[in-house]
Amino acid sequence: MIPPLPALQAFEAIARRKSFALAASELNLTPSAVSHQVARLEDLLGVRLFDRSAKGVSLTAAGDAYLQRVAGALGALHSATDDLRQGVRDSLYVHASPSFATLWLMPRIGQFAKDQPGISLFLSSSPNHSDFGVGQVDLDIRYGRPNWPDLLVEPIFTERITPLASPGFIERHRLRTPADLLQVPLIQSTVSIVQWPDWYARFGDSQRPERYALRFDRAMMSLQAAAQGMGVALESTSIGESFIQSGALQPVFGEAMGLEVQAHFAVYPQRHAAKREVRQFLQWLQAAQGSAHALSAPAAATPSPGA
Repeated sequence: MIPPLPALQAFEAIARRKSFALAASELNLTPSAVSHQVARLEDLLGVRLFDRSAKGVSLTAAGDAYLQRVAGALGALHSATDDLRQGVRDSLYVHASPSFATLWLMPRIGQFAKDQPGISLFLSSSPNHSDFGVGQVDLDIRYGRPNWPDLLVEPIFTERITPLASPGFIERHRLRTPADLLQVPLIQSTVSIVQWPDWYARFGDSQRPERYALRFDRAMMSLQAAAQGMGVALESTSIGESFIQSGALQPVFGEAMGLEVQAHFAVYPQRHAAKREVRQFLQWLQAAQGSAHALSAPAAATPSPGA
């Protein structure tokens, strides 16, 4: 069962604009017509999608969950229609985690556009994984431990996680041993699959950090804080490549004290494996990741906490 498209469009517009009147204006309908469409949709689904009050309109829990799927489906329809009207046939929709997209992919994406001028690339970024069920995204670049059943999963590169700080910070605090780090502000990246206790278990002694001066939920924020001399970040030399190349950051203990992980993966459903644009992008990723190893190539193998 697929609800009528006008009802879905009215629902999405009201949820986005948080107003029946604004949604009606956008859709060139009367507020009464928009309200009727939503009432029809709620009757069809058997759930209430909006809470209405004197303060305005807000989504119910069911409405919010439904919006996540409906918005993506309508977006896919819009993109497909727009591509067709503009004569775009060889399109590729890639979604990536924010830090990877900003710090690793964007500095290289120009080369992909140059190598594949016939592919129209659409790149989006958010911490949420793509829902392949709505049909818009061709390939998702995810961060974490690979536990995504029913999807094809390919590691992009092996990266090295090591303490990073600005050269001035390292010299000012005379950081020479892991024990020295316990006397300076440590920066925690809360979503990282490698945490400071993991690093100390491999390279420290019985001591562990008791607190963190700063906590961030994005690698790019942790790296920027460290570059500003606010402390020491435990981050990937691949993702932090631009900071290292510019001299804003450097590994506190060189390349020796780093943990190897595979944490970034290209993820896609089996039905997308035969798409030419997906295959070409995956081949380009494999070629482009060589530059990541240039900075993070280990002197010797180290245990891997990542899958």
